[in-house]
Amino acid sequence: MATKKGKTKTKTPTRPIPRAIRKLAVYLWGPGRPWLLACMMVATLAGAWYAAWRTIGGDVLASDQYHVTAESIKITPLPRWIKSDVRGEVFQSVSVDGPLSIMNPDANKRIAVAFSLHPWVAQVVKVTKHHPALIQVELRYRRPVCMVEGRGGSRPVDVRGAWLPWGDFSPYEASRYPRLVGIDTSPVGPAGTPWGDDRVAGGAEIAAALGEAWADLRLDRIEPAGRVPAARGTECTYELFTRFGSRILWGRAPGTRTPGEPSAEDKVARLKQHAAEYGGLEGVRGPLEIDLRDKQSLQVRDRLARVGGKRG
Repeated sequence: MATKKGKTKTKTPTRPIPRAIRKLAVYLWGPGRPWLLACMMVATLAGAWYAAWRTIGGDVLASDQYHVTAESIKITPLPRWIKSDVRGEVFQSVSVDGPLSIMNPDANKRIAVAFSLHPWVAQVVKVTKHHPALIQVELRYRRPVCMVEGRGGSRPVDVRGAWLPWGDFSPYEASRYPRLVGIDTSPVGPAGTPWGDDRVAGGAEIAAALGEAWADLRLDRIEPAGRVPAARGTECTYELFTRFGSRILWGRAPGTRTPGEPSAEDKVARLKQHAAEYGGLEGVRGPLEIDLRDKQSLQVRDRLARVGGKRG
């Protein structure tokens, strides 16, 4: 009887472990074991912290130490001409998007954007947050330079012609500012944005150039006087009037790029000098016409008789 030959089993060759992995295993289970344990511990702690934060994080951020209120926002002190609650109004607007915490990564940005949109704020210089809940905001405010009597009433504007909230001014306070009259337009945008009329921007520049001299010279109003050719299109010219009827031919606005007239500083200095020498901007016989547009001299004539000469 023939014997059956047994089948020989062939072993599947095993792939050798890469040398780099073998070295790493030897290192980790040898001198690298402390580092491996440390990493595992850090990962465990991080996972535990993340799980705990998901549970209690909302309560922590809402606590008084992190939660931002209107009182925890400190801003640059308001100047005397601003009566509005700038901080309160800004906080109300920023709270529309939900509670604010100093732990929110976008807290500074939200505060900065909200303040930059307020009509009294010219620039947000810096925003910093501190613990416990405190946000400090450094601001530059707009300053009113004149009242514009336009369509719909009188409104204050700053030196750039941006109109400002008029509710902050009593009738007496408004009367102390220069008046720009003869404006037949209304602002094209919300408070804090330019009026949208170059005559307003130019008049505001003149009012700012005069500053405190407005009251000292007993001036009454600024009026657009017409337009003259300029490098680009035309530019507005202006006249000033005193309380007693003298007319001052000012000329172009201070920001003009067209040469030929004295600077705004020179014009104001000439008016001051004339007022100091003659006791005001009126003549012995009544109102004067004073022309500031000549670079060489101040031209003065009697406004009623139209007789006069030059005064340097």
